[in-house]
Amino acid sequence: MTVGKKKLALLAPMAPLALIALLATRPAAAEESESAAGRILGDVEEPGLRAVIEEVLDRNPAAAVAAARARAARQRAPQVKALADPVASLTAFLETPETRTGPQRLAVGLMQDLPGRGKRALRERAALAEAAALESEVEAKRLALVTEARRLYYELAFLDRYREITNGFRGHLVQHEEIARARYSTGVGLGQGVVKLQAEITRIERELLGIEARRVALAAQLNALRDREATAPLPAARLPEAGEVPLDPRALVETALLARPELAAADARISRAETLIRLAEKGYRPDFRVGLTYTVIDRRDDAPGRLMPPPGNGDDVLGLQGGITLPIWRKKLASGVEEAVEHETAARRARREVVAAIEAGIGDLAQRVPLTWRELRLVEDLLTVQAEESLESAQAGYIAGTLNALDLLDAEHVLFGARTAAARSRADYLVGLAQLEGALGGPLGRPALGASPNPPTPTK
Repeated sequence: MTVGKKKLALLAPMAPLALIALLATRPAAAEESESAAGRILGDVEEPGLRAVIEEVLDRNPAAAVAAARARAARQRAPQVKALADPVASLTAFLETPETRTGPQRLAVGLMQDLPGRGKRALRERAALAEAAALESEVEAKRLALVTEARRLYYELAFLDRYREITNGFRGHLVQHEEIARARYSTGVGLGQGVVKLQAEITRIERELLGIEARRVALAAQLNALRDREATAPLPAARLPEAGEVPLDPRALVETALLARPELAAADARISRAETLIRLAEKGYRPDFRVGLTYTVIDRRDDAPGRLMPPPGNGDDVLGLQGGITLPIWRKKLASGVEEAVEHETAARRARREVVAAIEAGIGDLAQRVPLTWRELRLVEDLLTVQAEESLESAQAGYIAGTLNALDLLDAEHVLFGARTAAARSRADYLVGLAQLEGALGGPLGRPALGASPNPPTPTK
């Protein structure tokens, strides 16, 4: 995936021209696998997530609007390249002017404007560059939608896992509360433990309601992305296993600078601005107009004409016309060139802004994702294992009578927190990978789902 800086420098200036050529020759609908979103989709192995992403890409209204605008822009190039419509004229003389060969009755004309050499080609190129920019913005929109759909899916998967953990915790608390009440009734346990467990059960039930409310909100957001009703059913979400991904921030940035559609759009707009500068400079050159005229002439019916008809008496007349514009308003033309230059400056600065955003985003994610991985390993391999051992010890002490219900509740709390933290860390790690792939503009090379390069650390 690493691309050298020299190769990057050589390829980057060619990007807008390649986009324009591609746009002029390829079908209106590009192959899904050629796009950044398509490449990421092809790397998704979770069936439920894959189905959601496919539906988002197929049905999202914002993406459909952007695609329609891009298709409309592609139809602009043939219009600006074509010549202006010719102008036909008709003159009927109310008072016929007399000529040597007879009175003029009717004149017909046909005029055609001809832009200066190269102007139509430049207009076409500018239109194709704008269409290429809009096409790339469609890909950028689709890429952002894939990233957001993945984030929402993993957040839903976390809530489902959190609900499962919470229900399990509640079940344990109910069992402990029943045992505590039985022991209290026999004078063995403390009434405080029963009350505390009952209060904790009520708190957990309230937490379950909160989880459901958060899940409803996230499901509505995900359904909005796929243009479905807020309550439409979604595939069951789960948090898959994912291995550690080695990250080289510099290599990631170099790859993103070639893959991100936002940069392709910026390059196309720079190409358009440069073309418009050349077009404005050609304003100093004249345009032309050519035409034909045909005049209908009657035969002379006056006495001299009847006695001695002139040569060509009553013959119609065919003529040629020509014209040229005079670009004499130099201040106006200079302003047009200056305007185009400022647009080109703005386009280049916009590209630099995109590059800075890509570098900042990847730099942030390239540091956060490994930290999240380390947190996940710490919670899953150490904290959860230790919490399970602590609970086993507390349960044994509770049965033996050396510990009371409050001690058991504390141990249950620790395990509940550890399992919740593990699910949260896994969701954060998966979201971070999804965001990093969105920032990269393509899938990361990483171990297969379910594989983990770091086995759990054994505890003593």
